[in-house]
Amino acid sequence: MKKTNIIRGLLAFVVIVVVAAGCGKREESASGGDESSPKTKKTLAMKTLKTKLGIEMILIPAGEFMMGANDGEDDEKPVRRVQVDAFLMDRHEVTQESFQSITGKNPSKYKGPKNPVEQVSWYYAAIHYCNMRSLREGLKPCYDSKTMKCNFEATGYRLPTEAEWEYACRAGTTTKYFFGKNSSKLTKYAWFKDNSGKTTHPVAGKEPNPWGLFDMYGNVLEWCHDFYSEESYGKAEQKNPHGPANGEECVLRGGRWNSSAEDSRSSSRYSETPKFADACFGADTYGFRCVRKRPDEN
Repeated sequence: MKKTNIIRGLLAFVVIVVVAAGCGKREESASGGDESSPKTKKTLAMKTLKTKLGIEMILIPAGEFMMGANDGEDDEKPVRRVQVDAFLMDRHEVTQESFQSITGKNPSKYKGPKNPVEQVSWYYAAIHYCNMRSLREGLKPCYDSKTMKCNFEATGYRLPTEAEWEYACRAGTTTKYFFGKNSSKLTKYAWFKDNSGKTTHPVAGKEPNPWGLFDMYGNVLEWCHDFYSEESYGKAEQKNPHGPANGEECVLRGGRWNSSAEDSRSSSRYSETPKFADACFGADTYGFRCVRKRPDEN
């Protein structure tokens, strides 16, 4: 297995929600494509929109990519071609300021209005923040608060699927990182173990990826919609995969403030068990960003 659960040893309570995000990491791997330089080295002029609440989102174009890593962990194989429809994604991780303005709470350990919110469970990110943000903007919520099932046809906000997240992170590149195969440049793009000072930092403080998305590596891990399965890559559908129908853990992506460079690759996967009983036991490395359908599909 390629993941080790950070919280599992600390929590001894009944799991209510079978979703969460991973923590441990794996060895550095090759990407699904070749090891040549990324196809896009400069940030493209992707369409940026501002929501009614003033949050910036990037329009991610429809396309396809090779998901996974040939030389990665077992759960990153087999590399597969995936097609993704266009969608909107938050330009950076949800901030404490935004989270508190919508939910009235700020569970974060490393306080700062522009810092990413952390110590957030999958359930609270999806059911509370995403649904409440949707309602604030007059959109149809995606999540059923009782079953936690997602209506992907709804107009509101939700967590990105694992395929959407990796597609947006790679931004048309095929190497281990969107800036190439060598991790020496990671300090330009991410707050991670080597430069974070053991804390999170204000979002968008580093350079964005080629599609204008900030903090896709480092700062905090980001919840994805999908349940986690080590074998899901060999069984998932090719177009708009949503992950397994059920499971005991959910996926996290993107590296965190205490990740090594090797743990921050585009294809790296994490998983974790459910929502936290108390913020004191919550992971100060778990955050998220939202996605929604592109406006002309509403």
